[in-house]
Amino acid sequence: MDLVNITLLLVFIPTFFFVSITPGMCMTLALSMGMSIGLKKTFYMMYGELIGVGLVATSSVIGVATIMLKYPTIFLFLKYGGGAYLAYLGIQMWMSKGKMALKLDNSCEFNISKKSLAMQGFITAIANPKGWAFFIALLPPFIDDSLPMISQLPILILMILSLEFLCLIIYASGGSTLRKILQDSSNVRLINKIAGTLMIGIGVWLASS
Repeated sequence: MDLVNITLLLVFIPTFFFVSITPGMCMTLALSMGMSIGLKKTFYMMYGELIGVGLVATSSVIGVATIMLKYPTIFLFLKYGGGAYLAYLGIQMWMSKGKMALKLDNSCEFNISKKSLAMQGFITAIANPKGWAFFIALLPPFIDDSLPMISQLPILILMILSLEFLCLIIYASGGSTLRKILQDSSNVRLINKIAGTLMIGIGVWLASS
């Protein structure tokens, strides 16, 4: 017995790659963190984000997301709390202060915890109602009713997470490269202002989505 519809899968992969590579909150967050803390440390944010994306995608298929979208109050705490926290971090970075800002002495000191980075990625992924709506609309058409759900869902989720992870690395690498270029010119404050501005934008975006 086939585990998944190969024809649907061949359409699914480029479709979700295009969707993932399109700039959004999570990709902008990866770009900002790549600039401020580097690619290696940004992986912790990615891990949290991927857990969130996997949860949203799975819930969309089994119908939990439909219930949550009918009761948007459930998002308010995560949206406003998470958005405010990201904006707060962005303001600190813009002022070259805080745990995520690149130090003015060009040191590589890193104080923010791995758990905090993972939580930022997780909250950004699950607190965006548009993300839930997107998965509800786009994922079900790639489920073949003639095949068992239990065999299809893990494969599709694995594909989604793999494509998302690849795109996150691309964005974070771009931020990390820009950081190195600017740091070579000692433009540390400029790095912090660019990364901080992006972070503030993500916070506002999350809260207003």
